[in-house]
Amino acid sequence: MEDLPPGFRFYPTEEELVSFYLHNKLEGRQDLNRVIPVVNIYEFHPWDLPQFAGELCHGDPEQWFFFIPRQEKEARGGRPNRLTTSGYWKATGSPGYVYSSRNRIIGMKRTMVFYQGRAPTGRKTEWKMNEYRAIEGETSSSNTATPKLRQEFSLCRVYIKSKCLRAFDRRPSAVDYR
Repeated sequence: MEDLPPGFRFYPTEEELVSFYLHNKLEGRQDLNRVIPVVNIYEFHPWDLPQFAGELCHGDPEQWFFFIPRQEKEARGGRPNRLTTSGYWKATGSPGYVYSSRNRIIGMKRTMVFYQGRAPTGRKTEWKMNEYRAIEGETSSSNTATPKLRQEFSLCRVYIKSKCLRAFDRRPSAVDYR
């Protein structure tokens, strides 16, 4: 970390998260644990997760990345258990595809929100998560069949919802000279 320039931020695109980080983790080609550690995030409160972030995200006040190992329940075809000791992660909206720059489907993305308490009376928090899963093999954008997902690991970006529409946009806001 000492050799990184001031102001450096680890800010990969969705394509980079799936095509480089997640695929390399699934294939065991590189040791990525210093960058994105393997953490079962469901064993922790979301506000405790930043302390487990990889070296490139340590101290980042906005987002943290983790590889999540497949749960045994998922291995048998069941739904993952997204409960923590203080609440639960609830999926919102429909899953979406992650595309490569060549317009190929390379993964799936699901957004979740953390609720404190137990369902159905839990209280919605500002903590959010994007879960990325890689697909098996090559898929074209015109393929209508649902792609088969790799299950060994998923990659998650955990963050606190911002009131700003430009939360992950690093460009400075336009100056209003009125």
